[in-house]
Amino acid sequence: MGQGLWRVARNQQLQQEGYSEQGYLSREQTRRMAASSISNGSHRKQVQGGIDIYHLLKARKSKEQEGFINLEMLPPELSFTILSYLNATDLCLASCVWQDLANDELLWQGLCKSTWGHCSIYNKNPPIGFSFRKLYMQLDEGSLTFNANPDEGVNYFMSKGILDDSPKEIAKFIFCTRTLNWKKLRIYLDERRDVLDDLVTLHNFRNQFLPNALREFFRHIHAPEERGEYLETLITKFSHRFCACNPDLMRELGLSPDAVYVLCYSLILLSIDLTSPHVKNKMSKREFIRNTRRAAQNISEDFVGHLYDNIYLIGHVAA
Repeated sequence: MGQGLWRVARNQQLQQEGYSEQGYLSREQTRRMAASSISNGSHRKQVQGGIDIYHLLKARKSKEQEGFINLEMLPPELSFTILSYLNATDLCLASCVWQDLANDELLWQGLCKSTWGHCSIYNKNPPIGFSFRKLYMQLDEGSLTFNANPDEGVNYFMSKGILDDSPKEIAKFIFCTRTLNWKKLRIYLDERRDVLDDLVTLHNFRNQFLPNALREFFRHIHAPEERGEYLETLITKFSHRFCACNPDLMRELGLSPDAVYVLCYSLILLSIDLTSPHVKNKMSKREFIRNTRRAAQNISEDFVGHLYDNIYLIGHVAA
C-alpha cells in the first residue's frame, strides 16, 4: 500500500517535470528532429556549395577550358614554346588534338637538329614536298638501319638525299649524332679510315689536359676491347691532333707526337691497372713516373705525376 502510493506520487512528479516515459520519448524525438534539422541544414550548405562548383565547371566548359588548356586559345608563340618540350612521339599524339600547331615545321625542324645535329640536306634548298616531320621519320629509320648494318644505313641516308657521298659529310653526321650504336660505329670506322681521319679533325683539344682530352676522344670514338692495330691507329691520330691543337704547350713541355703517343699508352695501361679488380698490387705513383720517363726521357717528373693523379682521382680514360 505504501509502495503503491509512492509510485503514484513519483509518476505525478515525473509528469510535472516532463520526464514521464511518454514525455521522455517526445523529448528524445524532438532532440533527434533538431539534430536531423541541423544535419539537413549543413547538407543543404554542402549541396549549395556543390551547385556552385558545378556552375564553375559548367562555365569553364562553356569557355572550352575544361581539363588541359586549349593551346589554340593561347598566343602562337606560347603554344609553340609548350609543344617544343615534347619528343617526337608525344608531338605526334598532340597533332591529333592540335593538328595545325603540332604539325608546324619549326617544331619538327628543332627535333631533327637536336637529335641529328648535321645533315647535308640542312644546307640545301628543300625539294618540293619536303617536310621536317617526314625528314625526322627518315632519319629515325636510317639510324635504326645503321645500328643493324652500318653500310646499309649510310646508303639509306644517301638514297634519301640526307647525306652527300663524302667522307667529310659522313664524319660530321657521326660527330653530331648520338643515336648510333657505338659497337656498329666502331666497326664502320675501322673499315672507313677516310671517314675516321675527318672525324678526328673535328675534335678541338685546345687547352685541355691530356687525360681529359683522351677521355673526350674515346667518348666519341670508342676504343676497341682488345689491343691491336686499330687501337694503335686511334692513339696515333689522337696524338697528332692533340699536338696540332696545342702547339705552344708542346714547345713548352718539349713534347712531340711520338712522346704524346707514349704517354697515351701509359695512361691506358695505368687506367687498367688502377681500375681492374683482378690487379691486386696497384702501380704506385713512383713506379708510374719511373716507367714513363724511361720511355720518354724529356718529360718532367711533375707533369707525369699530374697524369697519375688525374687517373687515380677521375678514373679510366677509355671507359
